[in-house]
Amino acid sequence: MGRPVPRRSFRRSLGRGSRRFVGGLRVRLVVTFVLVALVSAVTATALAYRDARTAVLQRTQNTAVDDLRERVAAVAAGLDLPPDQRSLSRFAAKVSEGLGARIVVARHQDLSAVSGAYADTEGRITAELRAAVRAGDGARFQRVQWRGDPYLVVGTPVTYADGDRRTSGLEVFMITDLRAERDDTAALLDSVRTGTVPVVVLAALLALLAAGTVLRPVRKLGRATRELAAGDLGSRVAVRGHDELSDLARTFNETADALQASDAEVRAQEAKARRFVADVSHELRTPLAAMTMVATVLEEDAGQLPPDAAHAARTVGAETARLSRLVEDLMEISRFDAGAARLNAAPTDLADTVRASLALRGWTDRVTVELREDVRAVVDRRRVDVIVANLVGNALRHGAPPVTVTLAAPGGDRVTLEVADHGPGLPPEARERVFDRFYKADTARTRDTAEDSGRGGGQDGGQSIDQGVDRGFDQGVGQGSGLGMAIAWENARLHGGTIEVGQGPQGGAVFTLRLPLRHPEEEGDG
Repeated sequence: MGRPVPRRSFRRSLGRGSRRFVGGLRVRLVVTFVLVALVSAVTATALAYRDARTAVLQRTQNTAVDDLRERVAAVAAGLDLPPDQRSLSRFAAKVSEGLGARIVVARHQDLSAVSGAYADTEGRITAELRAAVRAGDGARFQRVQWRGDPYLVVGTPVTYADGDRRTSGLEVFMITDLRAERDDTAALLDSVRTGTVPVVVLAALLALLAAGTVLRPVRKLGRATRELAAGDLGSRVAVRGHDELSDLARTFNETADALQASDAEVRAQEAKARRFVADVSHELRTPLAAMTMVATVLEEDAGQLPPDAAHAARTVGAETARLSRLVEDLMEISRFDAGAARLNAAPTDLADTVRASLALRGWTDRVTVELREDVRAVVDRRRVDVIVANLVGNALRHGAPPVTVTLAAPGGDRVTLEVADHGPGLPPEARERVFDRFYKADTARTRDTAEDSGRGGGQDGGQSIDQGVDRGFDQGVGQGSGLGMAIAWENARLHGGTIEVGQGPQGGAVFTLRLPLRHPEEEGDG
């Protein structure tokens, strides 16, 4: 079983992500609605402007052409051809009388006459229009820009009234000012453009309303998901309607039901497993106590036995002690899993605690200490002793000298205890699993060490094992059981601290214990 993932940070990140998601979806819906409304309004405005402008111009053009034809037909019958300048001017004036403020230009060969006081007309009658009129194919018109203003110029040839409709050489042009029509279409465009603003605002309001309707069940589903991630397996969402969101809510509820049932089954199995381990460990204590007494008697008399029998007696004693440690460690782990482990915290001098732990196990001469004095923390002294014993014992067994223990208070409300060795260190994959139960990063080395100790027949081998038992293995330390680092990590977590593993600058493993100076429960009480 590995280290648990901090659920609080996961829940917090999930909540932030869901809020960003909902807010982003709302913005996207509103932007989409507004863009659709804006594009629709612009398109409608462009089409309306084009159609209105075309209709206005078409009406003006048709009216101008019809009016010019009627006036020319009415006046041309009294004109003698070829005209002189005076008669041509009189003809232009009579044609203009029935056309309002329009300018009439009459041309015959080299003669030209303009109605009224308008002298500058050449810039408004283009060569293309004159050529089309001269061709004699009926009335022609052209829209032109002159000095920034629009004009409509209509031209028509005057033909003889005989059957072949021959041109007489007389050409009549009428210039109509289109500024009024331009202003009308511009006013129409302005009104439509002004109407676009409330359309966009209305689209935004509708988008917000639609987003609220769509996102309300999404927010409820997100809230239920966060509650489910936080451990509330009874969280459900109400199912309304028969749309896709209702199907999603129904699927979520079915998933939550399955998860709750699976969680209940797993919890029941875990409880049975914990009870089984605790019961087995408890039942093993009585026969182990008897075996330990027998093994102790055999070890005391090992010097009077033959070498093989003495070696066997010492091996039985060592393995019995190891089995006793394993049982005690299993019971300790069971207490952690059941949540029954409690701290007996009190203000403690950590430097004295570390020195006492090393002296109790005979490690004072084998470990270099750099301890900051007068560092006091509210901790459980016995559990800190277990942590120190496991970390230092692990460095002595699997690392290489010198082993250094450093106690420091880098500032703030935490204290650090660093245990470093100069051995081969731990590979990255081992660092990730070093606190797992029954994990051994160097099983071959551990096995060889145990076999060498067991094979050390005679007095030397027995002395090595006896020293190991006396110095550490009977002090509640999980050395050799495969549970020591897991117990150390659980004790650190119980204090609200952590244990981190890394690589030293000159090689070797570095374990860093970080503990708060005050226990969280005490801070809450204060």
